[in-house]
Amino acid sequence: MLPALAAWASALALLGCSARTALIAALSTTLTASAVAWPARSVVWRARSVCWRVRVATRQGRSNTWAFQHGSPTTKHGAPAPWRNITIATLICAAAASASIALRVHALTTGPVADLAKKNTTIEAQIALTDDPKRRQNRSGHFNQESYVTPATLEIIQTAGNRQAVNVPITVFANGHDWSTLLPSQHVEVTGRLAKPTPGDLVAAILLVQGPPRVLTPPSLLQTAAGSLRSGLRAAAATLPTDQQGLLPGLVVGDVSRMDPQVSSDLKEAGLSHLNAVSGANLAIVAGGALALSRLIGLSLPVRAAFAAIAMLAFAVVARPSPSVLRALLMGLAAAIALGTGRAKDGLAALSATVLLLVLFAPELARSYGFALSVAATAGILILAPRWRDRLASPKAEDDTDDQNNTRHGKQGDRDPQAEPGLQFPRWMAEAVAVPVAAQVAVTPILVLMSGQLTPVAVIANLLVAPAVAPATLLGFGAALVAPVWPGGAELLVVPAGYAVGWIIIVARWAVNLPFATLPWPGGLPGLGLLLLAAAIAVPILRRRAWRAVAETVAGAALVAVLVIRPIVGSWPPKGWLMVMCDVGQGDGLVVTAGPGRGIVVDTGPDPIVMDRCLRRLGVDDVPLLILTHPHADHVNGLPGVLRNRRVGAVVVSPQRTSARAIAHLSATLARRGIPEWTASPGTRWRFGPSELTVLGPDPTLSEMSGQGEGSAINNSSVVVHVRWQAGSILLSGDLETEAQDELLRQTVVRADILKVPHHGSNRQSPAFLSAVGARAALTSVGADNDYGHPALSTLTLLRRLGASVYRTDESGDLAVVEREGEMAVVPRGP
Repeated sequence: MLPALAAWASALALLGCSARTALIAALSTTLTASAVAWPARSVVWRARSVCWRVRVATRQGRSNTWAFQHGSPTTKHGAPAPWRNITIATLICAAAASASIALRVHALTTGPVADLAKKNTTIEAQIALTDDPKRRQNRSGHFNQESYVTPATLEIIQTAGNRQAVNVPITVFANGHDWSTLLPSQHVEVTGRLAKPTPGDLVAAILLVQGPPRVLTPPSLLQTAAGSLRSGLRAAAATLPTDQQGLLPGLVVGDVSRMDPQVSSDLKEAGLSHLNAVSGANLAIVAGGALALSRLIGLSLPVRAAFAAIAMLAFAVVARPSPSVLRALLMGLAAAIALGTGRAKDGLAALSATVLLLVLFAPELARSYGFALSVAATAGILILAPRWRDRLASPKAEDDTDDQNNTRHGKQGDRDPQAEPGLQFPRWMAEAVAVPVAAQVAVTPILVLMSGQLTPVAVIANLLVAPAVAPATLLGFGAALVAPVWPGGAELLVVPAGYAVGWIIIVARWAVNLPFATLPWPGGLPGLGLLLLAAAIAVPILRRRAWRAVAETVAGAALVAVLVIRPIVGSWPPKGWLMVMCDVGQGDGLVVTAGPGRGIVVDTGPDPIVMDRCLRRLGVDDVPLLILTHPHADHVNGLPGVLRNRRVGAVVVSPQRTSARAIAHLSATLARRGIPEWTASPGTRWRFGPSELTVLGPDPTLSEMSGQGEGSAINNSSVVVHVRWQAGSILLSGDLETEAQDELLRQTVVRADILKVPHHGSNRQSPAFLSAVGARAALTSVGADNDYGHPALSTLTLLRRLGASVYRTDESGDLAVVEREGEMAVVPRGP
């Protein structure tokens, strides 16, 4: 009841406000909601203090009631006094948001669910799903089972014979493929352990489910229809290439269940991440298509508006009500009402009212970066884009517009003769440039808070993909509509849609490979402050013609240096590279040259995205041999990145089967791809291009060698490879520990010019082994700030005492072994 009254009071306050007043009030509400959503104890205090300020302001401003109803207050000079309205509206909106959040937090932090969560109690529960279960990315372990997270409503709890009805939101974490088939509105019974929620999340608890769900009810008719459309689009898109079949459902209905992680990463780094989830642009395209269709049919204006509203509501159900969809839906409905009634629509007022209502009734959105990005981008398009479009438009287009306006008002054209022309474009091109630039400028402060980086390539990338978004969305949505009744027709529709999303993927891949596609920038509030300081310096400079000319000259010279001079002087990989140790974080990923465009990969690191990117930088698209030294996640989880768009001739694994589950999963993956799996014994030799590889260990006749750690037996089963070139050699020692190092030393000669330090430089090293290798350089693949203490100080000291120069990926990035004048050298990619 109180949130409804608060929203009504806020709406009354906004009636007499301008669009600017409404926008500031709505943004203030968002900031207030964000601030009070974190600590539960401060909510009631903040609500009381704000309400007290509103009470005082209301008493002082009662004389302004007539002004709110009949016009804005004025100053003594007769000019409007907008700041008084802004202040009062902001206080009322802040009080409403604070009251709404206070009630929500009170309901979630009291009651039986909160008490049981504090005790980590195991319960039997009946829950109703409120969204699709989303699969979580596996970042640890070897090959864990599928893991899902989904929001739900906890309805019934049962503990020790005590059954109680509740109704609170929770977050569910569960394992098992059974969760992937569930739909929103389904009721299931589960057994799990309650835990306290993450601070700031407006849920009563986290439920860690044990075992599979027991389905109690089917989904509602509406969700069944929506699920049928989504599954139909997935099935139709399955005929497309792998990367396209994941992006098309994500672009059209927000279904990212089959999204290629590499494509998702490319989109994010290119500033196109809004395309792999449904946004306001998708809803606008669907509404525009509905309006065009209804106009062709000959429907009246009110009926066309109603048809567009129904289309938007249906699209929101199918695409799921994400923050950006909710924002766009309410704005779209406001626009449809304005269209149907024939009244003018104020975009800023619609945006402000949308933000205010959503924060009041769904205050958790105030902490959503997706919601903030959507609002900021829309505000930038509404405020900045029209002005920048007019400045960029050609004089003829502007003159035509001005002449029409002046003729309509009985005036003569009076363009400022001193106006600076600058760059001139046709009006359609000016708008195409202004819209993505305005949106990118508006979201940049939020991106700095999120990730601490700038993405200058995003503007160009958005310009290039813009023509493909609308066709892909309309064709994909059409395919989803016809898929349940005509699967063949849906497959025909996704073919041209596949070309559109294929173009998006190509642009994203091209953009991330540009020099300085992303620029490092301090994150958080310091980064935001630095960004504001840079803007405060840049804006006055760019407003003056002489200073702007200097700035453009400097920017042009920097662009030439980055795009032309730098690739020539400091290109990567360096000329004559023999091997590259990729910076894959805490893990191993090495590439040995096998000729132009070819490389032997030794281990794949923990992340397929990072490994694929390293291979792309090296220009490797053919892998004649892949060696997986041992089946630990930091050496094999990046395998999909190597397999992506590359031919792999064969895979070599350890002959010692020390981890049956991991090896079985690996073998199944290779079998599906039709890639041979080999086990190589000591003495096996291959030659590819300038590289000769010889297997030194392990001996399959020996039993497992356990050590001090839990995974020591697996580490000691690592495949050891000696690589020789004309200029020298390197020993690739996997994760060997002390026992296996000493055994290898007893069986063979292990000398090499360069050593890949075993086990990321751990303290489990044999001094006799390191001394026998006699390496002049030691390469350590290690993640920055890792939890294992790698590389150990004792190992670094021993290597330096033996005369080896130590190189580390956490300090220097990728490390390349090159041939220089008949000798070998190590070239770091970073500082």
